[in-house]
Amino acid sequence: MDKVTVLARKIAMVLFSVVQALSLDLNAQPQKATEHDVEAAYLLNFLKFIQWPASVAGASNTIGICVLGRDPFGSVLDMLVAGQQIDGRTVMVRRLAGTNDLAGCRVVFIDSSENARLPMALAALDSLPVLTVSNIPDFISRGGMIQFVLKENRVRFEINVANAERVGLSLSARLLNVALSVRRS
Repeated sequence: MDKVTVLARKIAMVLFSVVQALSLDLNAQPQKATEHDVEAAYLLNFLKFIQWPASVAGASNTIGICVLGRDPFGSVLDMLVAGQQIDGRTVMVRRLAGTNDLAGCRVVFIDSSENARLPMALAALDSLPVLTVSNIPDFISRGGMIQFVLKENRVRFEINVANAERVGLSLSARLLNVALSVRRS
């Protein structure tokens, strides 16, 4: 089985978990996973396919997924992360009002509500080994690393490898293979 197939199956399993979490009441009609539910699942899975610099990798017992701006995920991201560990570290979710408290964040999702302040947010993250993710249009050309896009009513993502490598992040070839597009400059 090739690496892309394995990664696609892992993503499908997480998406299945999202759908299951949304339909806990067995008498209720199952709800279809929303765009933000799928994005939340991707945020958790990205952690498995990124290598951080050694100085950051062992610095804490937790791995933070941080949300900057309005939180479009609600409780879904919390449910997905509950009890999750990666490399022996507990995954946690934090909501940020601004860029003053980025300590412990390995991934920062920048909500579209921050579009006007995006240059300031990216400047604050510019030298930190933090994966930046957003659904803001042109996010990866403006300095971000992973941008969610809708393609044929499916959530996909584009990657700017150069932006990630500039801060010392290494993205797995398996992640790059499932991206809609990969920019190297």
